Amino acid sequence: MKIVHRAACLAAPAVVLLSACAPQQPPAEAPRPVRTVELRYDGARDASQYVGTVLARHEVDQAFRVGGKVVQRRVEVGQFVREGDVLAVLDDTDYRLAEEASQQALVAATAQSRQAESDRQRLAALQTDGSVSASDDEHATSNAQKAQAATQAETRRLELARNRLKYTVLRASQSGVVTQVRFEVGQVVAEGQPVIAIANQQEPEVVIDVPEDNLASFKASTFKARLASAPDETFEVALRELAPQAAAQTRTFRARLRPVTRRALPLGATATVLVERSATATPAAIVPASAITQVHGKPAVWVVRAAPGGGTGTVELIEVAVHGYRSADVLLSGAQAGERVVIAGVQKMQPGLRVALPASADTTAMQGASR
Repeated sequence: MKIVHRAACLAAPAVVLLSACAPQQPPAEAPRPVRTVELRYDGARDASQYVGTVLARHEVDQAFRVGGKVVQRRVEVGQFVREGDVLAVLDDTDYRLAEEASQQALVAATAQSRQAESDRQRLAALQTDGSVSASDDEHATSNAQKAQAATQAETRRLELARNRLKYTVLRASQSGVVTQVRFEVGQVVAEGQPVIAIANQQEPEVVIDVPEDNLASFKASTFKARLASAPDETFEVALRELAPQAAAQTRTFRARLRPVTRRALPLGATATVLVERSATATPAAIVPASAITQVHGKPAVWVVRAAPGGGTGTVELIEVAVHGYRSADVLLSGAQAGERVVIAGVQKMQPGLRVALPASADTTAMQGASR
């Protein structure tokens, strides 16, 4: 028994020594945290801004149809007028005299016409018994016709004189707001000289000038606008008219855009038009340039394949097509929409590497960039 006890005591330290010398298994490597971005193919759009002015689609310059001295002005800038309202009045003394002269000339012409017709009728009665020659009868008929024509001409002259008298009163040709007044009482204005401008507030438009090099892309864009007085409120506008010819001095094309939904806009206000268009002919996503690496000399990105349960996954290198660069971003296609692309530390990635996707390290895709 002593021998067995002694052997057991000697074996115990040996077991402890052997267990201390045995190699230990290395702990499993923790997933490496990465920053990613989700691919979205609706964000690759170019945007630009143009500053313009709110103008009325219909703005009419009012002018007197006759010349003369202004004796009354009944409107001011900013005043609303209705169609037919009196805007200004000229001195009509000379036009009244002209009307009276035309009326007297008509009376004289009418009397001559009656006399000529009476002479023709008498000669026609005498011709039946041979007292008057056929030549005299023809002469009397011709005089009657000329007198009748003269009467008709004087009638038209009287109508013209009356019209010119009415033209001394300038009336509004449309309802709207007065935007310009270019004359004062006592001023002598010429026939057809614009003196008042009236704008229809019911159809406002935003007018901008487009450079020649942006014209092609401008036609294929979508538009929104905002006013300087309300910078946080945007509204959709549509291109109504684009000038076919560039302005001689600025070499820009004037564009007129109307609100898609009818709304009131203050005339003369400053407006900013936001122009958006697709950055490439094919759908492309925007990712930071730091996400791009290479495989066989071609551009590629590391895509995270999420494991069941989320939070972790493995990376895979996928070849992509680069469509262009924008500041610190790249326009690419080739990966599926919704996949997550590693955007930091791509040089440390290797196929099959387990990575972690903590919420704090996760980023969302960029929606676009302004040029």
